[in-house]
Amino acid sequence: MTNVIEVQELSRNYGKTEAVRGVSFSVGEGEIFGFLGPNGAGKTTTIHMLCTLLRPTGGQALVAGHNIVDEQEAVRRSIGMVFQEPSLDEQLTGRENLRFHAMLYNMDRPTYERRSQRLLELVELAERSDDLVKVYSGGMKRRLEVARGLLHQPRVLFLDEPTLGLDPQTRRHIWDYLRELRDREKVTIFMTTHYMDEAENCDRVAIMDHGQIVALDSPSELKALVGGDLVTVWTSDNEAALEKLASAEVDARFGPGQELILEVSKGDVFIPRMMQLLVNGSQPIEVQSVSLRRPTLEDVFIKLTGRTIREDEASATERMGMRMRRTRGH
Repeated sequence: MTNVIEVQELSRNYGKTEAVRGVSFSVGEGEIFGFLGPNGAGKTTTIHMLCTLLRPTGGQALVAGHNIVDEQEAVRRSIGMVFQEPSLDEQLTGRENLRFHAMLYNMDRPTYERRSQRLLELVELAERSDDLVKVYSGGMKRRLEVARGLLHQPRVLFLDEPTLGLDPQTRRHIWDYLRELRDREKVTIFMTTHYMDEAENCDRVAIMDHGQIVALDSPSELKALVGGDLVTVWTSDNEAALEKLASAEVDARFGPGQELILEVSKGDVFIPRMMQLLVNGSQPIEVQSVSLRRPTLEDVFIKLTGRTIREDEASATERMGMRMRRTRGH
């Protein structure tokens, strides 16, 4: 498979803050590639560098064979992008938004009309294309933005949190369209997300934490890092339970909420054994609750970082609030 993106030791600093810390990866042609991680992990900064919106502090990258620093115009003609924040003109119709985009790329009218109609039909907006965008729902706007990003036939479509703020049903529909677009348009899709279920749609996922890639593989291979089954346990004394399990050579650790997390090959067979282990002995430990499930990408992130993505997002929000209060003199 030919690589359409090649990244080597790419970095970006803001003063003394290292937002992206020497990341390296490649993306194959026609691949759906995802960046998974909390807000502030460096996902958007990396995408902005690959789209020539930010100049790297160090390293290099090629997009569709073009250097992101020395061949910016060629890169921009090779990519489409859907930003986190809405970027449509709501005073124009859906079709007029596409026409304005076509003018920016110097598309001739016959090509524009053929491509725009095909894309509007693909994202099921053909019948609403002459309505003002301001009356569109959030999902309709997202679909129009995807159509606009593909209008000039880019080799790579960048999606920065493509379903942020949309309800679960609309998110599923957006992904139905994206998979069909990849298959029909033969476009490579590079996306960022902090939705675990959304990352499952990717062929490969890079997990980012504090500006670095801490793991990169297919969703199934990443989940294999955790083990077969996950058993989550609350007891009357979790610290004593951890020691007791460790002495019996059971792989157990504390989770983000101080619950016990055990990685086992056959959870249904293991749970009765665990119950006996904890209850027996001179100091029996009461098992208050126990659950069994298959690992998720959230579990992978917890295993690699010791935190949940939501915890990182809360910390980022708190830090932002502190900065705002300092700015206001409080």
